[in-house]
Amino acid sequence: MQHSHRQRRFPLRTSGALFFFVAAYAAFELGVTVSERPELADGGVLSKAYYSLSLFVVGGLDLGTPEGGSAFGRALLWLAYFGAPILAASTLIEALWRAIAPRQWQFRRLNDHIVVVGSGELTFSYLRVLRHREPRVPVVIVCNSPQDPSLVEEFKHSFNALFMVGDITHEYCLEQIRVTRARKILLLDDNSLRSYEAASILLRMQPDVGARVVIHCGNLRFMRAMADTRVARQCETFNTYHLAAAGLVRSHMIHHFRETRSRDVVIIAGFGRFGQTILEELQRHAIDELATVLIIDKDAQRRVLVADEQVAYSGNYRREIQEGNISHPDVWRRVSDAVEVTGDNTVFVLGTGREEDNLRTALWLRRKYPLAMVIARSSKQSLFASEVGTDHDIVSISINELVEDNIPASWTSR
Repeated sequence: MQHSHRQRRFPLRTSGALFFFVAAYAAFELGVTVSERPELADGGVLSKAYYSLSLFVVGGLDLGTPEGGSAFGRALLWLAYFGAPILAASTLIEALWRAIAPRQWQFRRLNDHIVVVGSGELTFSYLRVLRHREPRVPVVIVCNSPQDPSLVEEFKHSFNALFMVGDITHEYCLEQIRVTRARKILLLDDNSLRSYEAASILLRMQPDVGARVVIHCGNLRFMRAMADTRVARQCETFNTYHLAAAGLVRSHMIHHFRETRSRDVVIIAGFGRFGQTILEELQRHAIDELATVLIIDKDAQRRVLVADEQVAYSGNYRREIQEGNISHPDVWRRVSDAVEVTGDNTVFVLGTGREEDNLRTALWLRRKYPLAMVIARSSKQSLFASEVGTDHDIVSISINELVEDNIPASWTSR
């Protein structure tokens, strides 16, 4: 559920106006008179309040110079003489500037802000986390094409963000959003090459900006291939599935491995980006806990070959590959023939892109293997899937939720 995070700023102008009004009124109460209206000293509350307010319009032109009273009182009145009309004039000039060029006014004041490029689900996930951690930091959303007006309004009202249509690979656009003053620049666009191009331009504009740039790359093969480039070395690159898989392994799987006496059997159903990164994280953090990893996918052989090209899979565990659809009973017959899955040291990860199949198969596996750990994946957070998981002892996870739970603090703080 999204909550509104309106940025509340200290009302400096209102406080200033109140201060100058009170200063003038207090001076009159302290016995200060004015050369053009000496009768004001004997005036009532309303007349003193009226002339105190008139300072914001004509200053002290129709009142004359302060006389009499204490030195402190005269100082207060002189302060109101100068301060009230200056405050009124600056407010009027600002209002005119906002009316003539509203966007220039908003963007020229940016400093220590966060720039987010893209308007997809990842952007919304990041903004939810950002507003929970940093409710007041200014945010600019940049997209290279016009968006649905309702989406733009959601950015503005739910996250108090400025919105700009522009090409992030153009220096003019980068200058408009004051990237050199930004706290963080997150390139979350779906076009990975465009994000790397924008990062390259940023590094040319400001060579030390890399520590503040975070790049999302949706294509794992491309991200791994670009690992030795200048952009990847100087900026932080990530993939949502990497972030989600790392969170799943740390928050659920490792704890389960430590509770079992013997080494574990992990069945990964679906070996796309999510399944591949789960195995990568298991090798990195729990390789000594693995007895067997069994991979199920309709295109398992090819996907394993592609993954082997990019990541060196190693270790003493056994690896089994089964091609097929998780909805086909024969697949699970072959799985039970290949490995022993009846103990409490078995983990099923149903991570295919077919959410209904994942949940249905998870329920079937829970009934068939009551001692095993069963994990079912969805893309977005689902209340229904969470309820089913709670009722049937299934770990229901969503990519978005795992990503939000594992966004590093450095992406939102200074």
